[in-house]
Amino acid sequence: MATLIIIVITSLISIIAFNRHELFSKFEFNAYQIYHRKEWYRLITHGFLHADWMHLIVNMLVLLSFGTVIENYFGELEAQGILHFPVLWYLLLYVGGLVVSSLISLKKHKDDIWYNSLGASGAVSAVIFCSIFFAPWQKLYFYAILPIPGIIFGILYLWYSSYASKKNRDNINHEAHFVGALFGFIFPLLIDVRLINIFIHHLLEF
Repeated sequence: MATLIIIVITSLISIIAFNRHELFSKFEFNAYQIYHRKEWYRLITHGFLHADWMHLIVNMLVLLSFGTVIENYFGELEAQGILHFPVLWYLLLYVGGLVVSSLISLKKHKDDIWYNSLGASGAVSAVIFCSIFFAPWQKLYFYAILPIPGIIFGILYLWYSSYASKKNRDNINHEAHFVGALFGFIFPLLIDVRLINIFIHHLLEF
């Protein structure tokens, strides 16, 4: 349910912003505005804006797929008495992914008034990698076609995000993808460090 609510809210705000471009300048991620003018809300609001329909649709479809999986995992942890208030933890994962994934960009571009970024990709990466933690060999479909074990996909994803970030040849915030992914992977340990045993157990099932 939490995933669907996030998708609906994000979609509505993004669609409204498509026709009201002043919302982009006010709420998108701009490190200069955040650091020098203390507009900290941008660390969260940028995740509810998207550049175009394709950007929005891809992020929301991926979130729908993996977000519902995480909700099920958290529900199982609640049933086992390991986790309480699973919806709250899910929101912490998502919003935390938005904020934490932006911190490197904030430091790197704090004096660049022209640097802007938007989209939920950092949070979505966190959700994907949280699912990899709980099921490392579960098949993920690369480009919705090629099945790849989650742990292999994760390694390739991190490598490519790091490589693309250094090359800086496009307008994609690969740093946010990388940091968001790492945050999502370690997030279960913030719930209970003993959950590492679940990851190790499933990893050794190969």
